[in-house]
Amino acid sequence: MRRRRLEAENEASEVNLTPMLDVVFIMLIFFIVTTSFIKESGVEIERPESSAASPRPEAQVMVALTPEGAVWVDGRPVDLHRVGAEVAGLLGSEGSVVIQADRLATTGRLLEVMDRLRESGVEDVAVAATRGGS
Repeated sequence: MRRRRLEAENEASEVNLTPMLDVVFIMLIFFIVTTSFIKESGVEIERPESSAASPRPEAQVMVALTPEGAVWVDGRPVDLHRVGAEVAGLLGSEGSVVIQADRLATTGRLLEVMDRLRESGVEDVAVAATRGGS
């Protein structure tokens, strides 16, 4: 009799973790699904404003141009002379490139980056801007 009581107490004192694990996995799946995956350039850029800015579909490769003139491709610093080859290697046949130039970056550096991209065979190039202005 005493043995049965001990076995009954042991069974009653066990915690069933299965429902808790199910809830944790469901929450994990929920957070993974609802997380937005935004492609960033890797550096903080203050985009210039333009009243003619229009929405554009997602770019395959992001190129950032800092105020100091440094060029970043998909979060990695790249030499200006190699930016065309680097982007062409990352770009697919139907891909596009968006250049995020800081408002304090020189126009000459922006044009130089665009020229390097065009020399490498990249045709679909856009410059990012924020909609605003008058």
